Amino acid sequence: MSERNGRRLQQRERPNLQHQAEHARPRRSNLGGYLIVLFAVAFLLLLLAYFQQQRLSDQAATDALKQSSSAVQSIQNLMDESAKLREENEALKAQIDGLRDSMDSMTEMYETESAARSQQDAAVAAMDYFWQIDEAYVRQKYTLCKQLIQEMKAMGYEGALPTTKATDNDRFCPLDRYMEIYNALY
Repeated sequence: MSERNGRRLQQRERPNLQHQAEHARPRRSNLGGYLIVLFAVAFLLLLLAYFQQQRLSDQAATDALKQSSSAVQSIQNLMDESAKLREENEALKAQIDGLRDSMDSMTEMYETESAARSQQDAAVAAMDYFWQIDEAYVRQKYTLCKQLIQEMKAMGYEGALPTTKATDNDRFCPLDRYMEIYNALY
């Protein structure tokens, strides 16, 4: 009996076990399907995150490239402006050199004119003294004549007397007449 009971029990349990096994399998297959779905969703989310990161990375690279292009353009503009300023600087240096040359020639011309004017003024003053000396000598005012000769020497006008004759007659040039008077008095 116990064998029979054991078989009956087995027969009764078999459908029960079979029923449990049939119901357990779908749960396992459902759990496996859920896991597959979860892995698929996780994979899709990872894939979506990867593509979004790639898009952001591409956008960042594009922005960086635009900034780099903008920076290169700015550098190019600065280089062009620098070259233009160098050219203007060279032109201004050339203009300054030209102005310096003009100033030097004008200064030289002014100094020449000033020296000529100074010589002319000295010649006029020397001639004034000469005529006074000659007049005093002709009137025989020898003391006045000597005094005028001393003043003329002190002023340095002796060398400013003309050495050429103003007329074609046989008269002395002013320097020769002055020397004649000087030699007669000293």
